[in-house]
Amino acid sequence: MECKKTFSAKLTDRIEGSTVPLAQVEKVLQLLIEGCSVRSAERISSLHRDTILKLLVTAGEQCEKLMGRVIVDVPVQDVECDEMWAFVGKKEKRVRVDDDPNYGDAYTFVAIERNSKLVLNFALGKRNQATTDIFIEGLRHSTSRNQKFQITTDGFAPYRSAIVNTLEDRISGFAQLIKVYRASQDGEARYSPAEVQSVEVVPVYGDPDPDRICTSIVERQNLTMRMQMRRLTRLTNGFSKKWENLWAALCLHFAYYNFCKIHRTLRVTPAMQAGITDRVWDIAELLTFSIT
Repeated sequence: MECKKTFSAKLTDRIEGSTVPLAQVEKVLQLLIEGCSVRSAERISSLHRDTILKLLVTAGEQCEKLMGRVIVDVPVQDVECDEMWAFVGKKEKRVRVDDDPNYGDAYTFVAIERNSKLVLNFALGKRNQATTDIFIEGLRHSTSRNQKFQITTDGFAPYRSAIVNTLEDRISGFAQLIKVYRASQDGEARYSPAEVQSVEVVPVYGDPDPDRICTSIVERQNLTMRMQMRRLTRLTNGFSKKWENLWAALCLHFAYYNFCKIHRTLRVTPAMQAGITDRVWDIAELLTFSIT
């Protein structure tokens, strides 16, 4: 005899707010992490692109909380900072007065520890003093107050006041590495990379060690971002259409980079090298880590 009642199983293998199985969420996020576009991930996973973007935002929020809670008071020796250009919706020169205020330039500021390769902090915003101040304040939150470190940036002027005012008690030295680029010659392609003509080292604060003034590691991280985030690949239609989606993608990327990806030269993850964890995490752990 049929009772004609229906029952729904408890969703113990789901992330909060989603009915998609955790294993499937892992696979689709892995596709995004490895540089697939949202529509490519849609074709491969058979999930609708709107569902994929919702999962990305949920994962990004979790990764943001995770890094804000775990990467705190980390002892560091050498910190490198840089900012990388992208855009949301349309390029800055095409933004109109009545457009979304988030349209246009979107710079990712990144601070990385040179020895452990750990990304200490990142920020997304316009390339101005306000974003720089927020970025450096976040760097203060993530670094230890008991060990002084040296910091190197590019020649972006707002770093000077932001770092000296915010990190004065934590840095042994601060220098800027300013690259002077050669002017484009006739006949060069529009998107040809600029050639560095000279490099100028400018000590700004304290007594920076000349042998430790470097931005190579953070610039290499910029390349990793462009290669592994489709929305940052130049000259494609995969750019971000919404600010919140770009922010979520950055949070997922950096959490994966710090906790899940084994660095080839270190043979461990940056988080392991920095002593934050003793094992390699997987994506499921990023999504289900308890934030208390």
